[in-house]
Amino acid sequence: MYRELVDSQRYDAWSLNSQRFTTEREVSVHFKGKVAIVTGGSSGIGKETAKRLVAHGASVVLSGRDEAKLQCAAKEVSSDPSVVRIFAGDIGKPATGVALVDLAEKQFGGLDILVSNAGVFKPKPFLELTEGEYDWFLDTILKGKFFLAQAAAKAMKKRGGGAIVHTGSLWALQAIGATPSAAYSAANAGVHALVHNLALELAADKIRINAVAPAVVETPIYSTFLSKEEVPKVLPTFNAFHPLGRIGQPGDVAEAILFFASDQSAWITGTILPVDGGVMAGRN
Repeated sequence: MYRELVDSQRYDAWSLNSQRFTTEREVSVHFKGKVAIVTGGSSGIGKETAKRLVAHGASVVLSGRDEAKLQCAAKEVSSDPSVVRIFAGDIGKPATGVALVDLAEKQFGGLDILVSNAGVFKPKPFLELTEGEYDWFLDTILKGKFFLAQAAAKAMKKRGGGAIVHTGSLWALQAIGATPSAAYSAANAGVHALVHNLALELAADKIRINAVAPAVVETPIYSTFLSKEEVPKVLPTFNAFHPLGRIGQPGDVAEAILFFASDQSAWITGTILPVDGGVMAGRN
């Protein structure tokens, strides 16, 4: 009887603490009144992140190259058109970043969160890579994130702070022989270095900057260089590459991004977080 009573008390205590933790977590990831920009927002990680931001109370500006895809994504992100805006443009051009921030300020009154997720990926051997392809990677991935972060930080200073989250890459942390990606990896390594530098420069303005570094995640980006028939055959071959036994899903990365965007990570800046199913831990 005594043991049953003790066990019951322990369970009640655990249950209460669990409820308290859940409540605190729910409160801490709420984004009510916050304004976010999400690039690469028409599909994959960007769209999934935008859905979660809006679900937790944020207003969002979605960016991508294809306006028709953005319009479809906006309807998926929220049935309430008043909390989502779209902007189609080439993020590799600094003017696009300025226009995005301007839209957020005019439509929603400011900017609190930047999810700089736009990117491109196309494996190609180093000896075959052209100057144009090199520029494509560097402009879209590094130059785009650099100047968008600059425009966003200026807006965030007016609000007394903010959070910037970049999507970097596992390929910038570790070379993968099966997918030769020298230019892509170099561009993302630049993004990781940018995170470290801006974390110091923007700390006094209460602007935090972090990055996620995903491994293989099932997104439409693979359809840009694989046929529709190849994608479902090729992607599962990477399951065993990840110690956890599967490739990632957009939601896996979106949850990590939300953590960095929220007050849960209020004392974290300058961090590159592998979201990789255990790849950086080692090999089986």
